[in-house]
Formats: sequence, C-alpha cells, structure tokens
Amino acid sequence: MNQAPVGAFATVGPGWRIHHHILGEGPPVLFLHGSGPGASGWSNFAANGQAFAAAGFQAILADSLGYGLSDKPTDVDYTLERMSGAMLELMDQLGHPRFSIVGNSQGGAMALRLALDHPDRVERLVLMAPGGLEPREVFLAMKGIRSMMRCLYGPEGLTEAGMRILFEKQLYDSSLVTDALVAERTAAAKAQPLHVFRSMVVGNLEAELSALRCPVLGLWGVDDQFCPVSGASKLAERVPGARVVLFQGCGHWVMVEKADVFNRLALDFLRHG
Repeated sequence: MNQAPVGAFATVGPGWRIHHHILGEGPPVLFLHGSGPGASGWSNFAANGQAFAAAGFQAILADSLGYGLSDKPTDVDYTLERMSGAMLELMDQLGHPRFSIVGNSQGGAMALRLALDHPDRVERLVLMAPGGLEPREVFLAMKGIRSMMRCLYGPEGLTEAGMRILFEKQLYDSSLVTDALVAERTAAAKAQPLHVFRSMVVGNLEAELSALRCPVLGLWGVDDQFCPVSGASKLAERVPGARVVLFQGCGHWVMVEKADVFNRLALDFLRHG
C-alpha cells in the first residue's frame, strides 16, 4: 500500500481538525472507514475512491475524529453521535448540503446515524458490514474483535506481529496482508491514544432501521469475523427497499477483497438507486 499523501483539513466542533482527501468532481460521496487501529480514509478506500472519481463522482475520503491525521482529543468520549456529527460538519465546510455515504464497519454505523438524524442531507447509503446492528456482547464475542482487543491491550503492547494477526482476520485471503500494510498501519496506530478505543460508544441501531428513508445497498462477506453476517438479514428485512448482497469467500473488507465487483455495484446503485 502506498503511503497516504497529505490532503486537506477542515475545522469542526470546538476547533478539531478533520483530515480528508478529495478525489474527482461530481456528485459528492463521503467515505467513512472502520475503527481498527491505524485506520484512515486513505488506507481503507484509496483504490475505491479513485475508481469513483474516474466514474464521475467526487470521493471524499475522511479520517474520522481520532484517526489518521485528524485530531485525537482525549477529553471527550468517542460516541457515534460525536463522530458522525464531525463528519456532517466536514460536509458543511465543503459546501455539500446533500451527499451519499459509503461506510464500512464503524463507518457504516456512522453513516446510519447520519441518515437517521439528518434524512434531508443523505441521498444514498452503501454499507459494508456496518457496525451498530447487534448488542455489544455479540461484537465482543467475535474472533476479530477479540484479536483487536489483544492487539490494543496485550501486555506486550501494540506490535507488528499483533497487527498482522488482526489484519489476517479482516481478510478471507490472508495473502493480501503485506509487510508494507502491517508496518504502515502499526505506525499509524501507535500515534493513536488508547482513549479513542476505550471511550468508543456505538450502540445498537437495529430498532431504528425501519425509519430510514434513503435507498440502501448493503454488502457483507459471509466469512466476516468482526461484524456478524446476521446483520445483513436485518438490513434486508427492516430497511424499506434495501438491496443486500452477500459474498462467499470474503471477510470484513468487501471493498478490498471484492473491489471490482464492489465498485461496479456501488456505482450502479449511486447512479440509479
């Protein structure tokens, strides 16, 4: 994976800087990454964002509050409302009254929160294994989440060996976990205060799904070890008019392992709903 170039910064909230990359011109699409240590908009979505830009969209790859090059305050809790609110302010700063969202994992939960709280702002949602659809205890029992906890809080501290184990659980095809990926994400993770993870609150949005009013495309790998695939059925059953696609031989990162198919499906959905 190539080192992320420095993008732009927008100031939100009480003065927090939110880092982001803007690729292409056209209808705006906000990309929201997950909560893994060292995650950022570029590290999760660079290839997808470039494909979206080539297809005539403006891809906005944001680093969530507490991640990437965005500010990482240690005097607030990282609630879903605070993190999604920072993203809404980012889109205000960029002059986008309406936009679509592509969200993975925690970023998918943030996307749901934004669409529920601000239905007039969100046009379409593309969700890859979004968080926030199960009780906390269900997530904590997942093998991938347990690996993340060991990686963050183990007695040896955060190491490349621990990060490699973590990423091998993110992907069905572990050969995609390169030395460069592990080294880059480990370095980024070491710059993150543990407070970001200790104070993270996502909650369970399952009961609110029927209130969604925008078109929703859900994508899920059946071998996901972080967000249980049962969430796909909840999207299909409870979101009005939802379209849900399952991928066999795919883990938590549909946009990486099934990049070509993901890009085609998502772009068609954004064009036609």
